Amino acid sequence: MTYAKVHTCDFSMEAACTPGDDFYVCTLDTDKGGVRIGAMICYDREFPESARILMLKGVELILSSNACTLEDNRIGQFRARAFENMVGVAMTNYAAPQNNGHSVAFDAVAFDENGDAVDSLIIEAGESEGVYLAVFDMDKIRAYRERETWGNGYRKPRCYGLLTSLEVEKPFIRRNTRR
Repeated sequence: MTYAKVHTCDFSMEAACTPGDDFYVCTLDTDKGGVRIGAMICYDREFPESARILMLKGVELILSSNACTLEDNRIGQFRARAFENMVGVAMTNYAAPQNNGHSVAFDAVAFDENGDAVDSLIIEAGESEGVYLAVFDMDKIRAYRERETWGNGYRKPRCYGLLTSLEVEKPFIRRNTRR
């Protein structure tokens, strides 16, 4: 799979980069069968539409590389991407001192078969370098996606036209944005 970061940081040196124009999906062959994966690079994960497009394309697991400080808000945001799209997510980040580590993985499964909430955190690394394994139970994720209400089953896309508008209103107008 070849993928170029769609949401380049137009407010930084990345403004010199050409952004990608789509989110791609491929099948990763594993010992337990194929898994549909997609990717988000750093700033792509800041936009809920990135993960939503991947989910709509059939992704079961999103892999994300990151290069900024991860704190509670950004980690919570990433957890939300898993929850709202019913996908597993795993994000790597540079260790300290370049950034602060905290690579993290969240399961798609947020409720058990009885409807009781479960902690979807699979792993959160510390600040130092290391190799961390996040194990995703794909059978459990697939069963969850078949029974629960998030994801694509009850969406109302006819009401989302504004999401594809190129218009930007105050207070979000920025001189250096590329659309």
